[in-house]
Amino acid sequence: MGLRRALSSEPSKAAYVRRLFHTIAGRYDFITRALSYGQDQRWKARLVSLAEPRPGQEALDLATGTGDIAFALAARGSRVCALDITHRMLQLAAAKAPAPRAVAFVTGDMMALPFAAASFDVITTGYGIRNVPRIEAAIAEIRRVLRPGGLLLSLDFNRPANPVVRAVYLGYLTIVGAALGLVLHGDPDTYRYIPESIRRYPGAAGVASLLSHGGFDRCEVVPLLGGLMAINVARRLG
Repeated sequence: MGLRRALSSEPSKAAYVRRLFHTIAGRYDFITRALSYGQDQRWKARLVSLAEPRPGQEALDLATGTGDIAFALAARGSRVCALDITHRMLQLAAAKAPAPRAVAFVTGDMMALPFAAASFDVITTGYGIRNVPRIEAAIAEIRRVLRPGGLLLSLDFNRPANPVVRAVYLGYLTIVGAALGLVLHGDPDTYRYIPESIRRYPGAAGVASLLSHGGFDRCEVVPLLGGLMAINVARRLG
């Protein structure tokens, strides 16, 4: 199945993303560093700083990957649960945990979170919301499990509004992604998924609008790398 066809419907995107992240799990840290120009760790540190984690706070890190954000929250004293749809990612995260049981790992879907309502004070995600088949469903689930007044922070690639900047940005990611996919996996579509998913993504401003309509307020966009990346920050209304 071609990449565009795979992303053309919610069921096919869900199946494609599951297969993709299982395939790339072992290379995930390398790729995030390579495609972020070595800035990935700094951006995640900025997100954690904006979250203002406190000792005893209940935190949930969605699409945790290999756990960078979850471990940073735990280091600041939060009680952290880290969820990912790809079990292999969680195995890799557990292997690099700074201490046994520093974080609780759960295999699960952002659109059907296995937690009771109002369970968390803060929810974070790095490169997560863009990958769900339907963003509105993920936002509704995040709101459900977040306590009133709780904070959501989402780091992701942005979708530049300027069409020239967007074309150059997506062109760069397509060329680099194709080369990395071919070298690392023998399939150029492996990392061409990233620019293709950005084309279908509403961008940080669009996500802020969806959050506002989905029961969040104080919806803020924190630009990174000149706006090519961004952190969405929002609080759940009561």
